[in-house]
Amino acid sequence: MGLLLPRLPAAGRPERPFASFTGAAAAHALLIVVVAMVVPAEQLKNAIQPMAVRLVEILPELPKPMPTEPPKPKKLQPPPQMPLLTSNVVSDAAPTFVVPPQPPAPAKAPPIEVAPAPAPVAITAARFDADYLHNPKPVYPHASRRLGEQGKVLLRVFVSAAGLAEKVEIKLSSGFARLDQAAEDAVSRWRFVPAKRGEQAFAAWVQVPITFQLES
Repeated sequence: MGLLLPRLPAAGRPERPFASFTGAAAAHALLIVVVAMVVPAEQLKNAIQPMAVRLVEILPELPKPMPTEPPKPKKLQPPPQMPLLTSNVVSDAAPTFVVPPQPPAPAKAPPIEVAPAPAPVAITAARFDADYLHNPKPVYPHASRRLGEQGKVLLRVFVSAAGLAEKVEIKLSSGFARLDQAAEDAVSRWRFVPAKRGEQAFAAWVQVPITFQLES
């Protein structure tokens, strides 16, 4: 015996509104009572499959948010120019400045007179070749003439402030002792013009050359 059962809604279909669901549930309950009266209980138990019912609350659709535009940059307003305040009123009372009396300028010091530097004092060396001294020439030794000895002797003489030869030394020999001795003996008896610093005489050393030369 075939039974015509109403089609159960598929689990994946979208649910209808709540009123339609209530009517469908009542029709199913009435159908189950009729079938239970006609169909045996064992056969009805095998035919009825458990059905899961899920109530889904349909929420109203929320309005989509409108896209917001980025705020436009505000243009900076230039600061208001303040009007220049001009005054036509001229004060009659001009400011006065009091200048204190200036102290008297210090007296200039008299210029310092610098004494001129003394002129350098001329220094003259001792002399032995003045004509008025009348110094005799050294004697040429006879043995030196006979042997043909000749040469030049350089003497170093310390002349006193009075013009006398206080010390005679041989600085450069002629190479012959007789000639050196003859020159030293003669110069030790000579008179000299002493060295002077300005007009003042003082003792000093002087060099005296003596040459021995045979006549040709």
